[in-house]
Amino acid sequence: MEQLIAILTDIAISYGSWGMFVAAFLAGSILPFSSESVMLALLAAGVSPWTLLLMASTGNSLGGITCYYIGRLTTPEKVQHLFRIKPQNMERARKLVLRWGAWMGFLCWLPFLGDAILVTLGIIRSNPLATNIAMILGRTLRYTTVLLSAVGLGKLIF
Repeated sequence: MEQLIAILTDIAISYGSWGMFVAAFLAGSILPFSSESVMLALLAAGVSPWTLLLMASTGNSLGGITCYYIGRLTTPEKVQHLFRIKPQNMERARKLVLRWGAWMGFLCWLPFLGDAILVTLGIIRSNPLATNIAMILGRTLRYTTVLLSAVGLGKLIF
């Protein structure tokens, strides 16, 4: 699997900003992929930070929307079976998501947990518009943070 990820990363980098979009989409879906490494490589290759932010945020958000609708189209039992989740862990996640609702979408940028949160939000039929707005804000903030740490505020603004 690691070799496949390395090959996909190299391919994404070779396609520039569109490669960033695809890498971010894959990372935003249920696939384990590091779009941040693609972003930093493309930044080092001279791609505009604003272009990278736009492509990464858009691709990653579309991947997240895919996860949300996977949840809407399935049942908790199927998710438990497919991902081998213990029933008590599924119930704990459901209660957490029910408590915070669509605002949990903001935390969907978290590694490993983000996709599970989105699928759970889909299962409980949270408000799609509110969920997706919260998710887009969280994911865009994550990529903004990556870019700010790489280039600094001055270079990102100017």
